[in-house]
Amino acid sequence: MARTIFSFFMGSLGAVIITPPAVLFFLLSFFGLKRPMAYLTYKLGQGWGLLVIAVTGCTCTVSGKEYIPRKGSFCLVANHNSILDIALLLAIVGRPFGFIAKKELAAVPVFNFWILFLGGLFIDRNNIRKAIGTINEGIRRIKSGGAMVVFPEGTRSKGRGMLPFKPGSLKLATKSGTPIVPVAISGTYEVFEKTGRVHAVPVSVYFAPPIATNDIPAEERGDLPAQVQAIVEGLLKKAEGAASV
Repeated sequence: MARTIFSFFMGSLGAVIITPPAVLFFLLSFFGLKRPMAYLTYKLGQGWGLLVIAVTGCTCTVSGKEYIPRKGSFCLVANHNSILDIALLLAIVGRPFGFIAKKELAAVPVFNFWILFLGGLFIDRNNIRKAIGTINEGIRRIKSGGAMVVFPEGTRSKGRGMLPFKPGSLKLATKSGTPIVPVAISGTYEVFEKTGRVHAVPVSVYFAPPIATNDIPAEERGDLPAQVQAIVEGLLKKAEGAASV
């Protein structure tokens, strides 16, 4: 219980401390400084992610990080186990990225601002017109050189194993012609959500080589979610096998 209290206290304190400079960077981005301010904001987020991992006591294994493009746009496509997944990716990826979050998170104090600061978007899944508008804005940001994280399961799996990737979940990548980097995240559900207490367990993040989407014929794009899911499942088996050794 002491680890749980300490982890939440330090994570919350860290978020409070880095929010004021993030607000400043966000405001400065409207004065022709969007790219450098996005990078500085990401570095704040990365520091927070590293803090969260450190205070939980988890050991983290990373494989295939060299597959993340050093420049240009891309989409990270990952399985989604836990609320810890974003913190883990912030700590590891090394480049600014945004993600699409459900609209309900817009009501969560501090967290809602950070979704915006990092270039994230809120989606209303119950309003098709608004959802399409959000997707189109994500495509526009990617085409301008940004990066986005996509969780094609649509929600956290919470220990149920990987859920099926939803049809059309990779439109951000296919409609922008952006490379997909498959990502497998393992162990994060066991850190907190499995028992409601923080445990220092091994976690891992495995990346696969990028998949070019601009050459995929339109009639074959419907098969892409299943193909990427198979890659992520293979990475998960590899990660879990390495953890059991």
